Amino acid sequence: MNYEQKVSNFLNQKTIAIAGVSRNPAGEVGNGIYKKFREKGYNIYPVNPKAETIEGDKCYPNLKSIPEKVNAVFIATSPAVSTEIVKQSIEAGVKTIWFHRAMGNGSFSEEAAKLGEENGLTVIRNGCPMMFISNADPFHKIMGFFMKLFGKLK
Repeated sequence: MNYEQKVSNFLNQKTIAIAGVSRNPAGEVGNGIYKKFREKGYNIYPVNPKAETIEGDKCYPNLKSIPEKVNAVFIATSPAVSTEIVKQSIEAGVKTIWFHRAMGNGSFSEEAAKLGEENGLTVIRNGCPMMFISNADPFHKIMGFFMKLFGKLK
């Protein structure tokens, strides 16, 4: 499956968890993605073991505690936590994970990505859903254009 197919598959899921939302939402990647997916009508679950609510919604400490099956997980944690999120995804039967990564490492961990792939998960190693979702801000559209132009989206 190529990058565009993986992205399309992820965006076609309707039940998605966002791991790495913050109690301090100003400028946080996970919170921005959470709000955008909620606006778009996705059934979305915030995950942060240190928060009870995020953006006014119940927050879950891990994927196992979410009351329904999650189809995909967007990972906006530090790379050090990404492997744990992938392990939880495997245990929860999640099929697709996406590491936030634009410039620098973002949430990406090679160890976590390999673990996911070795266990049959579809892994998106970089980029951001905001580069592909309709009505995204101009910054993300431009970022997506340049990342694609320079072969960074694979």
